[in-house]
Amino acid sequence: MAEQHGPPAVVFKDVVKEYGGVRAVDGIDLTIHRGETVALLGPNGAGKSTTINMLLGLFPPDQGHIEVFGKKPELAMRAGHLGAMLQEGKMIPRVSVRELVDFVRQTYRKPLPLQEILELAELTKIATRNVDRLSGGQAQRVRFALALAGDPDLVVLDEPTAALDVESRRELWAAMQRYAERGNTVLFSTHYLEEADNSADRVVVIASGRVVADGTTSQIKSMIEGRTVSFVPRGGHSGFDVLPGVSSVEYRGGRVHLRTSDSDSTVHALSRADAFSDLEVSGVGLEEAFIALTHQSRHAPAPEGRTS
Repeated sequence: MAEQHGPPAVVFKDVVKEYGGVRAVDGIDLTIHRGETVALLGPNGAGKSTTINMLLGLFPPDQGHIEVFGKKPELAMRAGHLGAMLQEGKMIPRVSVRELVDFVRQTYRKPLPLQEILELAELTKIATRNVDRLSGGQAQRVRFALALAGDPDLVVLDEPTAALDVESRRELWAAMQRYAERGNTVLFSTHYLEEADNSADRVVVIASGRVVADGTTSQIKSMIEGRTVSFVPRGGHSGFDVLPGVSSVEYRGGRVHLRTSDSDSTVHALSRADAFSDLEVSGVGLEEAFIALTHQSRHAPAPEGRTS
């Protein structure tokens, strides 16, 4: 990472948010440095959306403090440091893409040039098309363009590719990566773990309102011990759970997937039984690490003095 000048992009310090006596966010500590692309992961109800809403200044924390480039979130937003692309929000109909983006950019003191916004968001070819005649992927790229209009230092993306097809997701990520390559900071939440694996410098996993893991995707994967042995079974589909080292068995896509703490012993036992073909042994993937970490958090006691 390049040398940092000035305060970090984002700081959460012991942040708590309650709804009706339930802690949606339960003491989050988090620092995001300038120029990082950070993925925020967590199951439904983990506190991701509440965390993002507090970062944008939409909700005040009940405890702790939040800073965006050394300012309170609402002040950072007014100063143009912060742009956001949220899951919901209708666009003005019967105007062209170019007209809408230009209208929004003129509300900022120091906006990006119109053509630069259109190029970053891959909208140049459809700039004259009315926004109510766009596909889902094109509409998402327009929302992304609007988030960039004020030339923010940080853009926050809440489930940016939800409900998009594969090609539309790829096009939107290409646009986001061009923005990040300019040295800007990106924070995004997603349920598509491959997006985090492919695009994030760093992954923050939230569960039960707390940060349960924070690091590169390689570091997150290394937190979970063991390996996966997968194969096409011969004969029956039973008895694999008693093989040496095996902790779980899953049947998926015509293959058996075994989580094991001793892959050598597991494979040796399979070989003796001649029970497989097309064997693969791999390390823990991000999805497996995510499931294990969030499962562990549900069964861990709350920090002293807190309830979840």
